[in-house]
Amino acid sequence: MISKLFESLYTKVFINIIVENLQTVVYVEVCSNNSVLQSMHKYFDTTAMNSRMYEFIHAYNKESPFCYISILDKSPLQGAIPTCDVKEMSKYCDINSSEYRCFSKDWAFYTSEYDLEAIKHEYRSIGVDFIFSPFAIMANFFKDKIDTTLAMFVLVEDNYLSFSVFDNSKLLYAEYLNMEHHKEIDDLSMESPLDDDEEISLGIDGIDLEGIDIDGDSAGFDDFTNIEDLDNGETIDEFSEEQEIKEIVTKEEYVPADGFNEDYQRFSLIQSALNTFYKDSKYNSKFIENIYIADGVGISGDLKNYLEEEIFLNVYVRKIDLSVALCDMAKAEI
Repeated sequence: MISKLFESLYTKVFINIIVENLQTVVYVEVCSNNSVLQSMHKYFDTTAMNSRMYEFIHAYNKESPFCYISILDKSPLQGAIPTCDVKEMSKYCDINSSEYRCFSKDWAFYTSEYDLEAIKHEYRSIGVDFIFSPFAIMANFFKDKIDTTLAMFVLVEDNYLSFSVFDNSKLLYAEYLNMEHHKEIDDLSMESPLDDDEEISLGIDGIDLEGIDIDGDSAGFDDFTNIEDLDNGETIDEFSEEQEIKEIVTKEEYVPADGFNEDYQRFSLIQSALNTFYKDSKYNSKFIENIYIADGVGISGDLKNYLEEEIFLNVYVRKIDLSVALCDMAKAEI
């Protein structure tokens, strides 16, 4: 009772950090009795802590003893798996080098222990109270749809996609997709010319069609919060469903005239992940018609067109401010 009274005398300050490709966004909310007194976004031309960022954060940090600093996990070695049974987790990831948390009884998300330590070290001058998984952000953002439908859900960040398939709140498949890694693979492919004595067969008899891999708001959740113990979150009836699950049926791939732009890269990654979901026997594959996209970067209409025209999906896009969504998660935890 005394602690609640003491707490009511002070404002609460929420500092939220999103590291992007070339900059860092710091979003601050100052709250009192569940009302927002002040909010602002501050942009820094760095992806690491520097003196300007430290001074900005420290000025707010000292305003109140109730200040909470959150950051979005950017580890490339993170993901989500369709089980919360420790015995089953090894089928999907190496839990020996990962920290994991159950979002519900049915699924969990995980991340690299090494990368968590790197975050703590990078922000040791200010301290970090919460580290949130992008899969927890996405599940919270799309809770109204995840709980009631079978669909793909994708959170779009600057260099990453958090890809998942849910069936009435049950996770069927998830993957954290790295656009930079995908681009490097494409660059290597284009930089590796055929030997002079290699023949290129364009005849249909020379194509193994079977072998083609077509690339292209609520509290109560668990996530990486307290840093000390890491608890510290139109139908196509004409086709055969069995055939569709075995392979994504696409039209001839279209490559934009200006090369592999970012939205085409995103489309290619989503298409590849969907193929994995359909083909890998570890997962309970079901035919997907709808995709919900949380757009945190400002995608163009191209991505929607690729998904609709190439793999015949119904596409629904919602804008998301990642730093505000991060703040909402922190406030729900508090």
